[in-house]
Amino acid sequence: MDFGGHVPWGQRWAARASLAAAAAAVLLPVLVGGATGLLLMLVGTAGLGLTAAALWWALSRRGPVRLAAAVLAVATPVAVVALFAATFVWALIVSPLLWAVAVWCGRYALRSTGEHRPVMRERPVPPARRPFLVMNPRSGDGKVERFGLKEKAEALGAEVVLLDPDREQDVTALARAAVRRGADLLGAAGGDGTQALVAAVAAEHGLPFLVLSAGTRNHFAMDLGLDRDDPAAGLAALVDGVELRVDLGYVSGRPFVNNASFGAYAAVIQNPSYRGDKVGTALEMLPDLLTRQDGPRLTARLKGAAAGRTALHEPHAVLVSNNPYRTGDPLGLGRRDRLDSGTLGVLGVRVDSAVEAAALLLDPQPAGLTIAAAREVVVDADRPEIEVGIDGEAHVLPTPVRCRIARRALRVRVPRERPGVPEPPPRMNWRRVRKLAASVGRTAVPRRVRRL
Repeated sequence: MDFGGHVPWGQRWAARASLAAAAAAVLLPVLVGGATGLLLMLVGTAGLGLTAAALWWALSRRGPVRLAAAVLAVATPVAVVALFAATFVWALIVSPLLWAVAVWCGRYALRSTGEHRPVMRERPVPPARRPFLVMNPRSGDGKVERFGLKEKAEALGAEVVLLDPDREQDVTALARAAVRRGADLLGAAGGDGTQALVAAVAAEHGLPFLVLSAGTRNHFAMDLGLDRDDPAAGLAALVDGVELRVDLGYVSGRPFVNNASFGAYAAVIQNPSYRGDKVGTALEMLPDLLTRQDGPRLTARLKGAAAGRTALHEPHAVLVSNNPYRTGDPLGLGRRDRLDSGTLGVLGVRVDSAVEAAALLLDPQPAGLTIAAAREVVVDADRPEIEVGIDGEAHVLPTPVRCRIARRALRVRVPRERPGVPEPPPRMNWRRVRKLAASVGRTAVPRRVRRL
């Protein structure tokens, strides 16, 4: 690739408008308010850092200190807003609007650079002849019953097993038994943990897998572009579907479709009281976990990382995901742009003090935050077993724990007509925006060089 060619007029001026609006958003309080405006900007920055520090104290302490820190975490942003309102009330309105204009114009300019998210390839397939579905009636506050999934699936010729809420059942064994009976498609209606177990059997036997979004959050269904508000819509894939090839994650041989977590969160969900009182359980356990009085001391080694750090030493939490999550767009957090890249996403957090907590918000590249991608992640600890959350389910596994990804190992059957995954806006790259703004007869848009 090179950087020759003509830059469209609209693209150049959108980039210039973006830079102008960004500069105005930052400098307007100073230019209009002089020293007072500059002081207010410094106070706002300090307030942001103090709020982060107070949250750290509130989570890592107990008793009166926690209460005082919680009050400080609420009072600080309120005081900063009140101070701005008493002096430059217009800045609370104009500056954020200018910043929004800057981001919108910058993304508009970058959107036309041709850098689009790769789309997972669809393959047309005939209808399933002997589909088998496992349904968990407890998932998603009873979505299976509310949407009539069992009856609708059986009307389409599917064999359905409804899990018994009163006894433990081996979902993997049920799926394998269906394969022996001649099932040509496996599917699951339930949470992501249930989905992963059935998906692993489908991948093992090379069969297509059907996702019905009957769980609470259904992150896997969301990233497949399915309608999470209507689980029954997924049944259309049985008669009019297409196939996607997606990756499947494994942690010490156990499958996951979303992520495996280690550290503080994984320890909290092990507590039997967590399901009934999530907030209370977390507040009770976090002080000991964050101050390292309890919990393992972890080490995560990244193999096949493209760049950056290859090891995380004593992080408080590590999240290993089946394909990386978005990190550059606050509105897209929790989403994955694709599920077939063949890489694990890695998010590691280490915060040992209030100062380091403030740095997470104020430092563009905080030392306590690691965002990476790798082919394999090995998590070790100073104890023979560690807690692991696999798609939100609590497990205890022997160390070291090996996370790997099986590229395009899973054939997922989805409806031909579905909402789809929203196209993510391009990441704000201010350096590239500056190049676009400065271009006249040349361009910062990459194009392929014709080879003779």
